[in-house]
Amino acid sequence: MSTAHVLLGLLAAGPRHGYDLKRVHDERLPQAKPLAFGQVYATLGRLERDGFVEQSGQERESGPERTTFSLTVSGRERLDHWLAEVEPPAPHLSSVLFSKVVVALVAADADRARHYLTAQRTAHVARMRELTAVKTSPGASVGDVIAADYAIGHLDADLRWLRTTMERVAELHKEVTS
Repeated sequence: MSTAHVLLGLLAAGPRHGYDLKRVHDERLPQAKPLAFGQVYATLGRLERDGFVEQSGQERESGPERTTFSLTVSGRERLDHWLAEVEPPAPHLSSVLFSKVVVALVAADADRARHYLTAQRTAHVARMRELTAVKTSPGASVGDVIAADYAIGHLDADLRWLRTTMERVAELHKEVTS
């Protein structure tokens, strides 16, 4: 995820200060890693330096004065370009799950790999139940629902891969012991 592009997108709705950007980010992307305030302000600094945002005022509600930022024409163009780009499917496997299964097979044995696969399957199913509860709760926002759907889709793909891998490990074990 590009924090800069997400902040540009949040500013497209209108001027905001850094604290508000962090709050809205964390609300609108509920399953994403929350942004740190330092990350927000450092990113705003770079966006301002590059001409994509500009200071548009000062606010003082209760507490310290806060600088409000607005999207520039150049920032809007940058956001539009980013939104128009299709993300290429990931060309490489970089999942910790994949790495652990391969290492378990190479460094240990089929029994250890099966044990790991079974434990991981249990964890995936439990997480899918949690996400289903989130998306079906009465107070779930649209952001909560689409984030849960996205995560459930990935967990479901992992579960299919885990099942296929367990079958392959069982076949390999039969060949080795026969």
